[in-house]
Amino acid sequence: MRLSMDIIKRPTSYNEVRKYIRRNPKYWPHFQDCIGAIDGTHIQAVLPIDKQVPYIGWKGYCTQNVVAACSFDMCFTFVWAGWKGAAHDTREYYLVNAGYPNMKGYLAPYKGERYHLPDFRRDSQERGPRELFNQAHSSLRSVIERSFGVLKARWKILSKIHPYEHDTQVDIVVASMALHNFIRWEVIVDEEFRIYNENQDYVPLRASNINLFGNDVEDDNEMGVVRDSIASQIRG
Repeated sequence: MRLSMDIIKRPTSYNEVRKYIRRNPKYWPHFQDCIGAIDGTHIQAVLPIDKQVPYIGWKGYCTQNVVAACSFDMCFTFVWAGWKGAAHDTREYYLVNAGYPNMKGYLAPYKGERYHLPDFRRDSQERGPRELFNQAHSSLRSVIERSFGVLKARWKILSKIHPYEHDTQVDIVVASMALHNFIRWEVIVDEEFRIYNENQDYVPLRASNINLFGNDVEDDNEMGVVRDSIASQIRG
């Protein structure tokens, strides 16, 4: 766990992170200040009967909520695990899903418009600026979903966790993410990363919509201007 603090962290420089965006005209220069993506997932939890109720999720069994950020090389840069905000005061931002508010440091898609990539593939009708923004946003943000895909495919313990103490179960999640990053950094060819890296349009069976901020946080005007500015520049 002590090692994980050195491995799961924000890069000291985002020059390498931005290379991914710079290489792709679909994202550059519109998303040039984006430093990664944030999303949540559910990891099975095993708890005593008298403590289970707050942890029972939509699948009907106990889970711990895990929120993570990742950079575009599919490495986790932040994790918050085992819970029932982080302030941001620079021009940089993370991409988040529609379950989050569009607030400073977090750029959400337009609500009420198509967003998921399969929706765009099924329907080739002309898209306005907001849908073009949502399509690019969804494609770029898929990196966090693909990173979770690699994590769960590799560490089967996360889908059938043992009845350790709850704190130990949380530690297992964090440790698995640290090992995920280590493998990404050190292994030249890795099959799990290859599969999910090539599948750029990966969509999980169900989005988690885990939200660090709650549903009572209003959208921020400043990030609304950023979103509208990007949408006005994107061309189909």
